[in-house]
Amino acid sequence: MAKKKPKTSSNTIAQNKKARHDYHLEEKMEAGLVLQGWEVKSLRLGKVQITDTYVLMKDGEAWLLGTHIDPLNTVSTHYVTDPTRTRKLLLNKRELAKLLVAIQQDGRTAVCTSLYWKKHLVKAQICIASGKQQHDKRQADKDKDWSNQKQRVLRQHNAP
Repeated sequence: MAKKKPKTSSNTIAQNKKARHDYHLEEKMEAGLVLQGWEVKSLRLGKVQITDTYVLMKDGEAWLLGTHIDPLNTVSTHYVTDPTRTRKLLLNKRELAKLLVAIQQDGRTAVCTSLYWKKHLVKAQICIASGKQQHDKRQADKDKDWSNQKQRVLRQHNAP
């Protein structure tokens, strides 16, 4: 009997935690990515960084900028790899129109918050976001610290 590959509990490839700190995330949508073969292999090994990734609209199409996918050292030497190339996002017309209208509003942008597997396909979670002011970031940090302190006190109180 052949052994089955153990299932991983998470299908997330990479998350952009910085986006949650820098922006008020308002609306989420899912988009496919146009990738090359070496990029998919690198994603399987988790060699990707999306902290400064955002979405650019050009000629009625959506493009993902700032994603850095490290090429594997096994990629052939005659193949040109560009780790920071712009990658096309696959969205339908209605989603593209919605994204275009949202981005054109003052102070709003679209950022990629995560890359994940959906069956055998790579998907990007795109969020329409508005920037946070410095005082909003400080308040979010205070709230996070307070919730951590509450959890710590509750654990100490409930411990035998």
